Amino acid sequence: MDRLESMAVFVRAVDLGSFAAAAAALDLSGPMVGKHVRFLEERLGVRLLNRTTRRQSLTEFGRAYYERCRIVLAEAEAADALAADQLSEPRGRLRVAMPALFGRHCVMPVLLELAQRHPALEFDLSLGDPIIDLAENGCDLAIRTGMLDDRAGIIARRVARQRMILCAAPSYLTDHGTPLQVEDLAGHACVIYRRSGRIRPWLFPAAQGQPREFTPNGRLRLDDLAAIADMAAAGMGLAWLPSWLVRERLEAGILVKLLPDQPDYLYDAYALWLETPHLPRKVRVTVDALAAALPAMMA
Repeated sequence: MDRLESMAVFVRAVDLGSFAAAAAALDLSGPMVGKHVRFLEERLGVRLLNRTTRRQSLTEFGRAYYERCRIVLAEAEAADALAADQLSEPRGRLRVAMPALFGRHCVMPVLLELAQRHPALEFDLSLGDPIIDLAENGCDLAIRTGMLDDRAGIIARRVARQRMILCAAPSYLTDHGTPLQVEDLAGHACVIYRRSGRIRPWLFPAAQGQPREFTPNGRLRLDDLAAIADMAAAGMGLAWLPSWLVRERLEAGILVKLLPDQPDYLYDAYALWLETPHLPRKVRVTVDALAAALPAMMA
């Protein structure tokens, strides 16, 4: 006999209180239920049930074995459900939080393609820069860039690496000269990104150890990278921006990439979700799609 099937029959007989009730529920004969239980007892060499013509009761070992059987059967069901989920069409509502600019320009095209490919998948999207609590806000997935806090219960997967570049308008360089190395930046006007009252330093890869930091100085401070790109294109100073944001302006000559011999700093983008024994297919499919599509956009 199949051991797992016999465990299931045994558990049902205990739950329903008799072999006859278990037989009716499982569409088996009463003697067949008894055979399954005896198979387990003979295999274990221990009695599981005390049976009389009127009643049955678990032995002390039978009680412990019954509890273990329930766990084993639940895990088997979960394993089958996992396999079914792997093969099924992703469906249901997926709540995703993402930074406004990166989300609109990079993440949204991927999610749009997913929505077109999977009609049973619903998206509830939030675009905003403040960091949210996944559990508190009921989000299935969050997209974040930069350094992450080490938070218990959160799983993070890197889905892209943004190339950060230093750039300026030709008109600015004509008037103020072209910086040739990081040390030259201190003498230039900068268009500064500031969020939550804090000026973010510009980072440049170092040969060893931590990246070199430069704290920009200037009279223009904004909390929106697209607006910073506009200011730089207008000749208002140097800007440190992701390559995907300024690619078209660089190709058109509206902006010029500076420090060409300096390696680009790679700014990571992550997908985050709450730790769970079984990641829903809708989340897995979305994260895999982002990890496959975003790197090409960052080139």
